[in-house]
Amino acid sequence: MAELATIARPYAEALFKVFQADAPNALNWLDNVAAVSSDPALRDLAANPNVAATKVAGVVLGAVEKSSPVPEVGANFVQLLAENRRLSALPEIAKQFRVLSNAKNGVSVGVVYSAFELDGAALADLSSSLEKRFGKRLTLTQAADESLIGGVRVVVGDEVFDTSIKARLEQMQVALTA
Repeated sequence: MAELATIARPYAEALFKVFQADAPNALNWLDNVAAVSSDPALRDLAANPNVAATKVAGVVLGAVEKSSPVPEVGANFVQLLAENRRLSALPEIAKQFRVLSNAKNGVSVGVVYSAFELDGAALADLSSSLEKRFGKRLTLTQAADESLIGGVRVVVGDEVFDTSIKARLEQMQVALTA
């Protein structure tokens, strides 16, 4: 999806310049707008050349207004995307906006893969250790991967820290067959 990321980047950067001081609130409504724009029925509506862009933007904003109010600049942004037939890029725009916001705050997002779900205390201990290892503040999410057998595999951006039993067994296999 490199093309979609390329399309979304300038929109995300422009939106971040406008909402930089209020990024958490902007992320709230932007995530909701992105979720609505991902709906297949809305995508079909947006792709219909007989439906005006203002109507499509109105449907998106109407669906979101109940859960989180969209500021006027945000509504204009959605209208612009509808006019340019770029509503399908909204999830990627939200993702890139989040990356810009996290970078500004010095936070990186990581995923912890483990064979079983970690409890809150174990995840907090792991988080503090990983923050020292990676040298940045981390926001971690969990994902189960039973193939790891034990241990964890952590992915932060393009860095991977793998202490799983599966990785150690693979290293041993390579060493023994070399």
